[in-house]
Amino acid sequence: MNENNIGTRTHSNSFGQDIKKPGEARTIIVILLTGITMIAEISGGLLFRSMALLADGLHMAAHVAVLSINVLAYIYTRKNAHNENFSFGTGKINTLAGYTSALLLLSVAIFMIWESIERLLSPVEVIFNQAIIISIIGLIVNGICALILGHTHNHSGEDNVHSQDSHNHDHNLASAYLHVLADAMISFLAIFALLVGKFFGIIWADPAIGIIGSIVIARWAFTLVRKSSKILVDYDTNTDLKKKIINLIGKECSINDLRVWSIGPGIYSVIISLSSKSNNSPEYYKKILSSDHRIVHTTIEIL
Repeated sequence: MNENNIGTRTHSNSFGQDIKKPGEARTIIVILLTGITMIAEISGGLLFRSMALLADGLHMAAHVAVLSINVLAYIYTRKNAHNENFSFGTGKINTLAGYTSALLLLSVAIFMIWESIERLLSPVEVIFNQAIIISIIGLIVNGICALILGHTHNHSGEDNVHSQDSHNHDHNLASAYLHVLADAMISFLAIFALLVGKFFGIIWADPAIGIIGSIVIARWAFTLVRKSSKILVDYDTNTDLKKKIINLIGKECSINDLRVWSIGPGIYSVIISLSSKSNNSPEYYKKILSSDHRIVHTTIEIL
């Protein structure tokens, strides 16, 4: 078979990845909102010589950088959806971006734990009024961003990461949402700790709550790292889909081998080797399996 024949008979491998996803537009809005806040805080910090304001502005800059990774992944996935060099499409770029962002968040959480322990051992003077104002600004901005990215959710926190239908399996959007949700939680806890420190003189409350919040964030991030890494290495976790495939065609044939793996957010490729006494063709079984829209690529061998 020559190359021309192969080219004309090759199926499209875009698998819907050329369609602009809602998460892309939402993440861009969040970047713009975070970027405006970042510029305002850095400018204010330089103008009023406030290190606390400047530090929070730089923290916002880090968020803009991480969220930019998420947006670039969306764009690259969409622009290269028809690139035949990606054998099973560009869907896993989405997962790779989510994995990378989750690793960065995990690193930040570990750094925050270390910094909080140092503050417990060596307390420093806290300018409560200014710190409270900055934390309130951070809570408002990150709260709005979390609503933008997670308005389809009925639950928050770790449940979002564990839910199989969370973000329609969009690990890229999940990681962006996790970043702003984590920051909003830290701002909320910081306000509580600062108020306790200001009115009750409990200085150690700030670093103590910092440790607690960081541990929670680390758990969220680790959960997303674990889920996305399994997809990246083709670890088969979708037992429900396997059971459905067996129920759909298992009565008409004997399944010798069944391979199912994720090739993008909520989409799967399937390879089946089966034995059948009937004269049904592979196309017959493919048509049956096409009733499940999660299956976008099927290879069937009849022995």
